[in-house]
Amino acid sequence: MALWLLLAALAALALGQRLLWPHLWADLGFAARAARCRRRAGSGGPGTLAARFLRRAREAPGRPFLRAAGGAEPYGRAARRVARVANALRGRPLNGGDGGELGPGVTVGLLVGNEPRFVWGWLGLAALGARPAFLGTALRPAALRHCLRSCGARGLLVADDLFGSVEPILPSLQEDGIVVWVLGSGPYPPGVVALQELLDAASEELEPEDVWQPEDMNDTCLYIFTSGTTGLPKAARVSHLKSIMCLGFYELVGASSRDVVYLALPLYHMAGSLLGIVGCIGIGATCVLKEKFSASQFWDDCRAEGVTVFQYIGELCRYLVNQPLRPGEREHGLRLAVGSGLRPDVWRSFLQRFGTIRIVETYGMTEGNVTLFNYTGTPGAVGRSSFIYKLFSPFEIVRYDVTEGAPVRDAAGRCIRVGTGETGLLIAPVTPRTPFLGYAGSRELSEQKLLRGVFTEGDTYFSTGDLMEQDAAQFVRFRDRTGDTYRWKGENVATTEVAEALVAHESLQEATVYGVTVPGHEGRAGMAALVLRPGCRLDGPALYRHVEQLLPPYARPRFLRLQERLAMTETFKQQKVRLAQEGFDPARVPDPLFLLDEPTQAYVPLGPALWRDVLDGRRRI
Repeated sequence: MALWLLLAALAALALGQRLLWPHLWADLGFAARAARCRRRAGSGGPGTLAARFLRRAREAPGRPFLRAAGGAEPYGRAARRVARVANALRGRPLNGGDGGELGPGVTVGLLVGNEPRFVWGWLGLAALGARPAFLGTALRPAALRHCLRSCGARGLLVADDLFGSVEPILPSLQEDGIVVWVLGSGPYPPGVVALQELLDAASEELEPEDVWQPEDMNDTCLYIFTSGTTGLPKAARVSHLKSIMCLGFYELVGASSRDVVYLALPLYHMAGSLLGIVGCIGIGATCVLKEKFSASQFWDDCRAEGVTVFQYIGELCRYLVNQPLRPGEREHGLRLAVGSGLRPDVWRSFLQRFGTIRIVETYGMTEGNVTLFNYTGTPGAVGRSSFIYKLFSPFEIVRYDVTEGAPVRDAAGRCIRVGTGETGLLIAPVTPRTPFLGYAGSRELSEQKLLRGVFTEGDTYFSTGDLMEQDAAQFVRFRDRTGDTYRWKGENVATTEVAEALVAHESLQEATVYGVTVPGHEGRAGMAALVLRPGCRLDGPALYRHVEQLLPPYARPRFLRLQERLAMTETFKQQKVRLAQEGFDPARVPDPLFLLDEPTQAYVPLGPALWRDVLDGRRRI
């Protein structure tokens, strides 16, 4: 009798757990993996990323590391490539020899595309204690100079095929005391150092124990640029500890050394470099590194390379589901897709079309101190908010006033946690365990991301600037971005930078830029409300050429709206919320509308027929 009672009690407990906490075992399993990764990150031995990479190469020199257009690079040979860069650059003079030499603490811009030389340059500089600053390959000369200045760069390491984007600002760089090293043979203008001969002559010897070690793992080890509401890119500080923690990324989501990872994300972003490359190093996996993503070639590449893991942004998955049906689409070995920004409708279409693939949606920011993982495969969620998860990645969601652009506070001046199903601002406590390093340059840049006195006197929280919702099942869902920044084609777009570029055109007097939702597309497409100068008209081809020269492709406004004057609030702030809500529907917008038309290289009038083509997907934007 007692046995039957015990079995009945256990069955009742199991049923109760399944009803009240259906994801308990998933929560516990993820927590166990997270704890294991933390222990491993803090284990003995050389601590920096470069040292850990060299140690991995020493353990498994013949294991494939990178496969790219130029061929395969095993871990052992990759380590020798890194050693050559470090030894060729060690002690190189700065600023003509008057500014010391390259070594610990010196910041060096890294301008290399999606190829193995990016990794060699990054880890080679890191081995010397230098701080690489990852530069976007689409940056225009003025923005490039701004980035180098903002992080205090003393040098620039650039690939030979990208030197053309640097050459126009060489005099300015020399004025700033920045020495330029080119991964090539030259010849190059005076003052520019061709590195190929030095690399060929450099030693291939570099042991993990010889790598420079920081005194504090929370010191800055590199910079990654992220666009913000201040306009031009900001240099986010990344610590040695954060880079080491990224070694556990793929282990956290269930990958292993047997996996082959497909990576086509830009290496100058955190997702491509710290999660993609470093994540592969952490488990000793193979990375198939692509210069660009090709939706039409993707499944052929997966079959040819034996790909088992795909690192995505949502837009890439949308490209795949929008491809014409092809025979054999389900004949692949892909078992895991991990990334961010995947819309629920694309998520479901992706699985229905391409078969059983485990999807792990994540959320995080380069400069942020909070990460979220949806490790249960629930479509549309970016993470979990169970108390178990918050033990190692604490965060809160608080009420937010979109009109005022600030959290709602009670009579005592404290923030208010949202209820179930309510949208609010995602914030995370700034503590020694979850630090916020901020940005290079003005302290004000970092201070703008902090909230103080949130729940108690003296506390400090990092504001992500993202609006989230927590549902009854403890899933967190992304709802919107606050402020001026929106996301398009996997890139953050700062509206002030776009507006400044627009008003630089002689015909434009004012501009306000915002993002609008377009059916069938991730993120928001750029739209600008414009006021013409008196006596001027909108010249579609001329304005197209103007934005093409000043802005990278993802930042160019897809839609324009001509107004007699810009709407302002009582405090003289531009009313972007209403403009974004009205969108680009000619039936709702009383002003003339225009569409960026790449085939004709012009902004063309947007009427009802063209608007319908955009909504139905017949007109690409």
